[in-house]
Amino acid sequence: MILEPAFTYPDQLPGLLRRQGYAVVSPHAVCELTECGIDELMALRPSWDDLAPDAYLKDGGHYRRRRHSCFVVEGGKVTEAPHRAHWQPVEYNALHGGMQRWFEPMDHHVLQAPAWNKLLVALAEVASDLKGEKPWFVEAHQFRIDTDSGIGRPTPEGAHRDGVDLVAVFLVGREAVKGGETRVFESHGPAGQRFTLTQPWSLLLLDDERVIHESTPIQPLGAHGYRDTLVITLRASGFQGS
Repeated sequence: MILEPAFTYPDQLPGLLRRQGYAVVSPHAVCELTECGIDELMALRPSWDDLAPDAYLKDGGHYRRRRHSCFVVEGGKVTEAPHRAHWQPVEYNALHGGMQRWFEPMDHHVLQAPAWNKLLVALAEVASDLKGEKPWFVEAHQFRIDTDSGIGRPTPEGAHRDGVDLVAVFLVGREAVKGGETRVFESHGPAGQRFTLTQPWSLLLLDDERVIHESTPIQPLGAHGYRDTLVITLRASGFQGS
């Protein structure tokens, strides 16, 4: 049985993030939050068909494809940062931490799309409402987890934090799979929630200081099953590994 999330209206986001450390936003509300039409967001989706294999998976799997680019958002302006490795300390990613992982950058057609700057500016505003206004160092990851070899693991590192201030997880699409349940837990307490994102461009927002998160493995329901996400992290004190 799929457990649907409880969606939050955009004007409720600041209070809810402060109270419980996470919030889930419907596609309609994402459009309101970002001032994007759903057609603008859906226009980004074909780029997930052109992601490069993740060559760094330590569990020996071949189920993940991704691209990665970095930006700085300040005063409503988005600046693309020079391409850099993705790096996390082992304290936050015991499986892949401590490695410089060089992924292919995001396609320029995505970065030039009308929706892209709107997405980043809106998320920076959410982060500033939560943490105070400041420049935000942003990493964007396009992921495709597939079931071509059987099971695909969205979070092979398990339940984790990312070492940032705000995490945004957009479900871009899912086809012919089961599983992929999202689980969010208090970092220092017993409370937790679980649900499954099913609607394209629904959004999970996480105050990374307060909660840990994971997604359960996906299994095939037919040929060429996959789950596509866009994960955007915002950090105030520079890029990790700088």
